[in-house]
Amino acid sequence: MSIEIAVVQHPPVFLNLAASVALAERLVRDAAADGAQIAVFPETWLPGYPVWLDDAPGAALWGHGPAEAMFRTLFANAPSLDGPEIAALAKLAQEVGVDIVMGLHERRGASLFNSVIRLASDGGVQIHRKLMPTHGERIIWAAADGSTLGPWPSRHGTLGALICWEHWMPLARAAKHATGEAIHFALWPGVPERHLIASRHYAFEGQCFVIAAGVTLTRDDVLAGFDTLAQPDPAARALLEAIPPERTLLKTGGSAIIAPDMSLVAGPAPANRETLRGAIDLSRLADGYLYLDTSGHYSRPDIFELRVDTRERSGIVFEG
Repeated sequence: MSIEIAVVQHPPVFLNLAASVALAERLVRDAAADGAQIAVFPETWLPGYPVWLDDAPGAALWGHGPAEAMFRTLFANAPSLDGPEIAALAKLAQEVGVDIVMGLHERRGASLFNSVIRLASDGGVQIHRKLMPTHGERIIWAAADGSTLGPWPSRHGTLGALICWEHWMPLARAAKHATGEAIHFALWPGVPERHLIASRHYAFEGQCFVIAAGVTLTRDDVLAGFDTLAQPDPAARALLEAIPPERTLLKTGGSAIIAPDMSLVAGPAPANRETLRGAIDLSRLADGYLYLDTSGHYSRPDIFELRVDTRERSGIVFEG
């Protein structure tokens, strides 16, 4: 069974939610016209990875006006699951017959989560939220519970996703491998060598195909996208302007499609805006089962046991 995959490297219209959704629609239609069955977007593509956390001096300072203004802008442009932006993409997936896998800043109440959503061509909706934001990311994202660690059933077999440094959480990997993924979506801000190594390792350890998605993003993209907002906040723009001008290329693409034997089906892609395309053959999955099944014949349940709490946790329970 062959499946055509499209991995989007084109940057969003940075921090402009409405414009980025319109761009995503165009990119998905282009992918569908080229025969893609699954279109994959990188980490927090809607409406853009928070590059200021790594590159703008002062981003982590308490009471820093530009950082506060930037968060206001991000929060205002973060979609909620029941909002019109996700509804529009879900409708598009069904219209063109393409599954959309999208990284996004998800707004839930007064918190933001780093999430990945699958909008299936048959109308199904599945989500995973990043368990542990990494380093400076904890300034803007909440840590998720285990309620979204389960499998994503699909007509292509069992699917699943992890985001960025979750691929270096051994127990998270073990939990996902136990679901029997046929295709795993590894969403990154960009896929440099270290991230590619982690993605290829995951493919072999889980004996699954891995779609490693990363964006190509320049400093000019960041400023130009921000300036498309109806009322761009000058204080927030000052934080982006603080990114050193010599940091011209902020995210380097590098997307790849990886087979269970760690070989590269497509990529790694160069740092350009071109969509990476490739076909995966699910009949190859059984080849590696002879050698490795980390939650089956190559496990030792008499020695090791992992318990995963998949209950949704709110922290506040009203009773009576």
